[in-house]
Amino acid sequence: MRKSAIWLLTGVLIFAFIGLLYLQVNYIHIILNKQEDQFKDAVKRSLYQVSHDLELDETEQFLSDQVIKYWGSRKIVSPRISIVEQQRLSVSGSNQTLSTRIDIGIGTDIDTLTVLPPSFGKNDLSTASRAMQEVFQDRYFYQQNLLDEVIRKSIKGGTRPIEERIDYRKLDSYIRMELANNDLILPFVYAIKDKEKNSIHESPDFNTEDLNVYSQILFPMDPANKLYTLQIAFPDQKKYMLDSIIRFVVPSIIFTAVLLLVFVFTIYTVFRQKRLSEMKNDFINNMTHELKTPVASISLAAQTLNDADVSNSPRLMEHAKQVITDESRRLGFLVEKVLQMSLFDDRAIQFKMMQLDANDLITNVASTFALRVENAGGTLDVDLEAMDSTIVVDKMHFTNVLFNLMENAVKYRRENVPLVLMARTVNAGDKIQITIEDNGVGIRKESLKKIFDRFYRVPTGNRHDVKGFGLGLAYVKRIITELDGTIKAESELGEGTKFIITLPYVEN
Repeated sequence: MRKSAIWLLTGVLIFAFIGLLYLQVNYIHIILNKQEDQFKDAVKRSLYQVSHDLELDETEQFLSDQVIKYWGSRKIVSPRISIVEQQRLSVSGSNQTLSTRIDIGIGTDIDTLTVLPPSFGKNDLSTASRAMQEVFQDRYFYQQNLLDEVIRKSIKGGTRPIEERIDYRKLDSYIRMELANNDLILPFVYAIKDKEKNSIHESPDFNTEDLNVYSQILFPMDPANKLYTLQIAFPDQKKYMLDSIIRFVVPSIIFTAVLLLVFVFTIYTVFRQKRLSEMKNDFINNMTHELKTPVASISLAAQTLNDADVSNSPRLMEHAKQVITDESRRLGFLVEKVLQMSLFDDRAIQFKMMQLDANDLITNVASTFALRVENAGGTLDVDLEAMDSTIVVDKMHFTNVLFNLMENAVKYRRENVPLVLMARTVNAGDKIQITIEDNGVGIRKESLKKIFDRFYRVPTGNRHDVKGFGLGLAYVKRIITELDGTIKAESELGEGTKFIITLPYVEN
């Protein structure tokens, strides 16, 4: 995939994610607004009902006072009922009489209408019916006058102080009851204020700072209303609102976070695969070029051996043989580098583990490189301070690790500066540290963290005499990690590089 296509795909994914995030935030905002509107409507309904209950209480009080004023605590009986009760209708030949008793009172029903004897006649029934009608008529006018008086007093009631019109204990219970009826069960504070916003009564800890205040006018239809207002606020309103939508918000946040992680991982993977693909192509191109050179040299030397004139010249024969030998060795080295690629798949490396002395291994590898370092005009310093140097490793792979590190020191030495290569061992706790240090060209900081990546090669500027495939240090990292060790690099550009290997040792 081309880099432009990758950037286009990245742009589309970013745009889609931002759009989805915007919709999620907008969706949560809409839910919050709806919840707030529903909360406000429920509070308004509750406060309106509280105001209505207070008006009913006041009317009931007026009515009760009026009844006590007129009749006291005795049974209410109409005078006309007494007249009816005094009428005794006698029937010839019978001692049975008609007894009519009707109790009329505020809030009472008719206990007994009539008890008709068997000999009760038509005229007697007509007289009793008219008496009952008169009783009901008197009762109606009495209650009408009573209610008129209550209404007149209710109209004049607005002139009384608000403290006399409201029972604060009832007010608190009314508010709680009406809020509960609207499914609003949460702490609240309230106050009654006049039109100058002065508090007439407040609940304990009344403080509306940074809170939404809901108001309801008390006794709104009272002509003498002094605009007393009931104000209520909820300290935990925000928490209540968030708790009510938490079941919608939490899954949304979780899925958005998962989508973001997947998006980032996908973009990272695409760019990483693109970079690995480019490095692999460079590797294949370099390897193809490197393989062609020894093959061409061997082919040319073989043709030379077939020449009759060359067979008569021992010097030319020896030169052709040496070319074939050197190029065959070089070709084998290149093939070994290609085979190292098989170590970077998911299959485990088959090690032949054994206990070896790290000091002996370093000494053997250093002796192999001593001649090459001398030919390069440098010196090789070996300092073996580790007393506990027995390690459990695969001899071939660990030797290749040391070989790769020392070979890089020789390859990347500075021109016109004598090479100084140092190999040290030292014990650090229950570990052994093996240090390979040189005074070569060094590595830039931005490249230092990438040197253990596959196919990565440190830029060498205009120098083309150093060949490589970006596999050596990746191989070193893989082997040391498989041996339960660590490796790190320290370097300064123009001052050299130090590789520090840490491995567990076996106590003698």
